[in-house]
Amino acid sequence: MSVDPDLAKSPVKPVRPERSELLMPAGNLEKLKIAVLYGADAIYMGTPDMSLRTKSQMTLEDVVEGIEFAHAHGKRVYLTLNLFSHNKDIDKLPQYVETVRKVKPDGLIVADPGVFMFVKAQAPELELHVSTQANVCSWQSVKFWETQGASLVVMGREVSYAELAEVREKCPDLKLEAFVHGSMCMTYSGRCLLSNFMAERGANQGSCANSCRWKYKVHMKLRDGTVRELKLSDENLELFDFFLEEEQRPGELMQIVEDERGSYILNSRDLCIMPKLPDYLSIGIDSLKVEGRGKSPYYVALVARAYRMAIDDWYKDPESWDPEPYMEELATVPNRGYTLAFHEGRLSNYAHGYEETSTFAEWEFAGLVAEVRDDAFIVAVKNKLEAGDVIELVSPNLRAPIAIRLYEFEDAKSGKVLDTVNPGTKPHIRVPYSLFDHEDPDMLKEHVPVMTVLRKERALTPAQWARLKHDAEAHDLELGHGDAGLYERKNAKLQTAMDDDQTKRSIKSPRLGKEGCCGRGCNGCTIFWYDDKYAKARELLARNEQGKLLTKQQAQQEVIQQAS
Repeated sequence: MSVDPDLAKSPVKPVRPERSELLMPAGNLEKLKIAVLYGADAIYMGTPDMSLRTKSQMTLEDVVEGIEFAHAHGKRVYLTLNLFSHNKDIDKLPQYVETVRKVKPDGLIVADPGVFMFVKAQAPELELHVSTQANVCSWQSVKFWETQGASLVVMGREVSYAELAEVREKCPDLKLEAFVHGSMCMTYSGRCLLSNFMAERGANQGSCANSCRWKYKVHMKLRDGTVRELKLSDENLELFDFFLEEEQRPGELMQIVEDERGSYILNSRDLCIMPKLPDYLSIGIDSLKVEGRGKSPYYVALVARAYRMAIDDWYKDPESWDPEPYMEELATVPNRGYTLAFHEGRLSNYAHGYEETSTFAEWEFAGLVAEVRDDAFIVAVKNKLEAGDVIELVSPNLRAPIAIRLYEFEDAKSGKVLDTVNPGTKPHIRVPYSLFDHEDPDMLKEHVPVMTVLRKERALTPAQWARLKHDAEAHDLELGHGDAGLYERKNAKLQTAMDDDQTKRSIKSPRLGKEGCCGRGCNGCTIFWYDDKYAKARELLARNEQGKLLTKQQAQQEVIQQAS
């Protein structure tokens, strides 16, 4: 294949950015635009056939539009071509590369050396980024890819911070990228055959079935050759304990915990290096990568928002930087519990979730601003809304969310007023600015643009509440300031809650329904604004700047003082 002289350019040496960039995933065009809105410096995406995400909803037309949109907003876009190619994939490469070079991405992410060689020869003007799939874990490997013409290398998730710092020192000219947030793979950066064996879905071709997240049952083989499931009950539970012993570690027994739900011995918690973010920023890691092209728009918005604030705040005042406000934001995003993973070099048992594998949080996706009119927001509903729900508009431009309590919902098309809205019919509701007690309409229109995310508290079962507390204690222990005894006690409470299998759901604060009130002064909360119980709280709120609610501590204190 000949190289078009009008398109081909000489390879350009990588130019390292002055500040670390926030790199967000985009599984479709909507998520790309949300990532841009919520502060991503760069976005990575790809079409489903060649990008390790067969569920990606990106067409080539979407890619073109996405790159144009991002570039218009001063953002970079990296395209993924990071599959390990089989013979059948080779014939697709010429057309793919020819199309890619015309849309002019800021980088092409590649894992396969053969693909790297092909792209370098056919489109030398493209920046080539070496994918995490290439398992780069040392400065020597980084040097190798640098000599091949790579502009950036994505380091494997298995690399510790100490190793990363050494790589940065020995490879000062090449751009380095490291994962900071998202799901963890229980193999060497995606080199997994579990999915192939168990579901005939190739993990390294983008079709991973997440077999490591499945639950597994214990069976026993009798001497007559029959195999039976070993069911644990109150009668036999005390008779058995199950352990793995690796032959080079005699006597070091790793317990397999199983109950009637199964066992999750391969289930990692989710990566979150937020508490250690200054480490990465201080040594100059060029790109901070968030995993999750298959995650929701809510995930993209809230994770980007948290890391955007954290990165900006560190550059402004590194000495006063504290991870807690940003961790509180990340706690509103569904997760499996957070872990530092390989940051310290060795994993601890706190990095794994042996109890169960679901992702959830005490908050959920409520809706998305679809239109900003002169008198109201039009909101696309994403989860069930009921009269009395408190909704938070999480602005990409404001630090504090804007809370509003809605006692009824106006259908944007028919004008019909409803007590409950279900997302199944993809409804849109109208939220007039007149419902906001202390936000100016002009301010709302300026700071709550189209695609602003709305969230609401989620009602959880006792077992889910217990797991959130258990996960939080595990993360504290990883950071060196938890209580191992408390962790075990919370684990016991979690097991008890799971065994009870209660389905009744509750929320953390009394905000759900028409009766309860959190006491912080939400827009439209008739209890707060008219009940004498909150008179002193209203006086205190009046001294706040516009839109700033009382803190939970202030609200609780005012209510207690009033009651006494």
